[in-house]
Amino acid sequence: MDDGPGQGQERLRFTVLGPVRAWRGATPLAAGSPQQRALLAALLLRGGRTATASELVDALWGDEPPHAALAALRTYASRIRKALGADADTLVSESGGYAIRPVDHQPLDLDMDHAEQYAADAEKARAAGDRCRARDLLDSALALWDGEPLANLAGPYAENQRTRLVEWRLSLMETRLELDLELGCHAEAVSELTALTASHPLRERLRELLMLALYRSGRQAEALAVYADTRRLLADELGVDPCASLSDLQQRILRADTELDAPIMPPEARDPAEPVFVRPQQLPATVADFTGRAAFVRELSEQLATAEGSVMAVSALTGIGGVGKTTLAVHVAHAAHTHFPDGQLYVDLQGAGHSPSDPEAVLGAFLRALGTPDASIPNGVEERAALYRSALAGRRVLALLDNARDAAQVRPLLPGTDGCAALITSRVRMIDLAGAHLVDLDVMSPDEAFTLFTLIVGEERVNAEREASMDVVGACGFLPLAIRIAASRLAARRTWTVSVLARKLADERRRLDELRAGDLAVNSSFELGYKQLEPRQARAFRLLGLADGPDISLAAAAALLDMDTDSAEALLESLVDTSLLESAAPGRYRFHDLVRLYARSCAERDEQPPEEREAALSRLLDFYLSTATHMYALERPGDQLSGHTETPRYPGLVFTDRREALSWLFSETRCLIACALQNTGPKALRRAVDLLVLTRDMAESGANNRQYEQANLTLLAAARRSGDQHAEARVHWALTPTYIQSGRLSEADEHAKLATLLGLATGDSFTSANGPNERGIIASILHRHEEAEGYLSQALIAFREQNNKQSEASALCNLSRLHLDTGRVDTAIHLAEQGSACYREAGASRRLGNGMYALGMALTRAGRLDEATAQLTEALAIFRDSRQRFWEGMTYLRLAEVDLAARRPASAANYAEQALSALRGIGGGRWRADALTTLGHALNQIGHTGRAKVCWQEVMSIHEQMGLPVDGEVHNLIAPVAVA
Repeated sequence: MDDGPGQGQERLRFTVLGPVRAWRGATPLAAGSPQQRALLAALLLRGGRTATASELVDALWGDEPPHAALAALRTYASRIRKALGADADTLVSESGGYAIRPVDHQPLDLDMDHAEQYAADAEKARAAGDRCRARDLLDSALALWDGEPLANLAGPYAENQRTRLVEWRLSLMETRLELDLELGCHAEAVSELTALTASHPLRERLRELLMLALYRSGRQAEALAVYADTRRLLADELGVDPCASLSDLQQRILRADTELDAPIMPPEARDPAEPVFVRPQQLPATVADFTGRAAFVRELSEQLATAEGSVMAVSALTGIGGVGKTTLAVHVAHAAHTHFPDGQLYVDLQGAGHSPSDPEAVLGAFLRALGTPDASIPNGVEERAALYRSALAGRRVLALLDNARDAAQVRPLLPGTDGCAALITSRVRMIDLAGAHLVDLDVMSPDEAFTLFTLIVGEERVNAEREASMDVVGACGFLPLAIRIAASRLAARRTWTVSVLARKLADERRRLDELRAGDLAVNSSFELGYKQLEPRQARAFRLLGLADGPDISLAAAAALLDMDTDSAEALLESLVDTSLLESAAPGRYRFHDLVRLYARSCAERDEQPPEEREAALSRLLDFYLSTATHMYALERPGDQLSGHTETPRYPGLVFTDRREALSWLFSETRCLIACALQNTGPKALRRAVDLLVLTRDMAESGANNRQYEQANLTLLAAARRSGDQHAEARVHWALTPTYIQSGRLSEADEHAKLATLLGLATGDSFTSANGPNERGIIASILHRHEEAEGYLSQALIAFREQNNKQSEASALCNLSRLHLDTGRVDTAIHLAEQGSACYREAGASRRLGNGMYALGMALTRAGRLDEATAQLTEALAIFRDSRQRFWEGMTYLRLAEVDLAARRPASAANYAEQALSALRGIGGGRWRADALTTLGHALNQIGHTGRAKVCWQEVMSIHEQMGLPVDGEVHNLIAPVAVA
């Protein structure tokens, strides 16, 4: 028996919450001209009801219909039926009008209907008290929007419906933000509300929510400022006062009404200390004009659908740069979202560049996206990968791993659990990725390429010059990126004909022969866009390509280009419009990795004289150095280093507070290291070295110590090659604490020794004074007490002669720990108190944690345990706030020692475990051994003797591996435990 119309095939679906489109399964159908889409939209929005011909004429043309409006209406209806193919009967003609009704009597698959259902279900969930589910449902509804609803459709009906849909979306967003505040997510809501109030300044409910979010985030002054701004705006624009609820909220904030405080988390919410699973929606937007690739879409969609079975689905999409791997993968991922209701993860792995993304860093970002608190994220790839897989257990999540370097980079990022899937794009075939479904993506077919060109340029212009249009796509080698660039330029120039563009592309000086082969095909595609840039755009494109690093901030780009930020932003955004530059985030820009290579080759070829390239990179280095100098002075007031570095000629950023400065440092870490590594020549070497010296906090945090160490070693080799002993001394000093932190004390001592000697030889008072301080620390750790006291006393004298209060405080605290190790408890307390006083005198509030840490240790030894706990607890808060993970771990260890002394072994064990967690992967085996020793004592006291023995045995193993002396105390402890 034959199937009826529309049966035995994938179902029709329609979208209006964005461009009006029709799909059969994952395959897009031709929706036709804007007027034809307007007719389709008018029928879809009537929910299956019949619209008369006169109603449709009014909807499309209003009061001024064309003479042959009815004939045009019939033509559009006929074309819609033709586009629907086997489902043509979905468009019904009756009573002189039309309606859209599914032939299988099932509800119409329309995105607006789905959004309405999600919204209704959210309202029910909220009424039932399930606010978490209500918020998730509203997120699902809002995710269905894809830009402006009924995009690019004219006519009174489309305008009215567009206004209604936009208002509805805002209403849903307000409700979802209300739920965010009810669930205690006020801090997270501030940024979104700030953006929304900027876009909709007269919408008072958004202002009210922003005020409440700010107040609950402890930002009362900002909340009141929002009210003042709103009152002024309403008076200026509308001549009215704020609504009653807004005025009432202001008064309640002024009197600190306790009912405004953040609500207690509802029963359905998880403990905030525990990971809360978030449904990430990280996929980039799919392109509106996606076309072709039907066989690939079907193949990949079928493969992803198998994730609902018993195995994880892995598909690896491979092809040359610019062939459309990412576009296809994003499109397929969006189409498959129903198979992965628990979310979609996305990352650009930057595999084709010089600095591919570190899997450890990517796993950290994924874990945070899945709701794991920073404090619960371990260090090390293996530990993070294990936690990542655990977080996905029982979930159905798709991970899109874009632009991978090789299988080794990808393996730790695979979900590895039933119901999940990974979709990978790469320039190399991943034949060594076990179980992967490999798909090789080639250039488009001529028909697909022509369709893509038509969608971007417009049917009218292409049909008028069909032969010239084929010449254009042929000259582009049917490469999607080349077609998109060429068509976009043509679409932006209404005075050009297609023949004008075809003649330009026929010129081989504008289109390289290599367009037809290998990776050079991508360069040729980029050449098409580059040659059509205005001179200022072309210069910016070339110079931006010189900078290494994953991306670049607006301020840094302005320095590179020698422009003010407003002008630079306008220029960069114009490059974004040409698709040659990407906007990675607000205020940040990046190249596709292949575009960066091309831009750099253009700079080498076209940026003349060559000194211009050198000057641009010099400005960028100066910008980073100047900003780092200000950050260091703000972070370490009283420290002399900021006055003993190279003087940059180009200004940098100026921060209003330390938190802002610290955020800048950690957001720019990879860019700073990349910039330093680019400047190893004699002219820039000292500035590059000082940049790393000033930003050593990035290494002290433990997050980037390996990258920081490698960068310094590279600069050390450059300094030695050029015979620059001043730069060499600085690098030795920068490396010393990195090696101390990782427990490599003999290497640390050699660097500190060379820093001292070279500092004296070159007259660098900073390194010659700081070198002995570091050597004193090392000697003290190694129990060479007399030697340590000599070094630290020498450093203290030098710091006092320099009036360097912060370094003086450091030396005093180091002497305190030395006195403690040699049994001089009273003087240890006195020295730590002196050190803390110096930090306070210098205004070094963040460095004060070091003084409190030393004082807490001394008070512990003196038996003043409550005072010790208070000092160490405050130090811990400072270290957390300044992201010093190593010192956070060490403070947990000292708190464990306090609790042991106070006979609180259970609490001591908890602190010791937290110390181990914080120090994992960043503190070196020596410090891990100390934490394990303390944990063993605590476990032994609460009766967990077997586990205590395991801890102490691991301590012995660490000492043997590191070549350290056998710990006599631990050795003596193991035997009694074994007997017990």
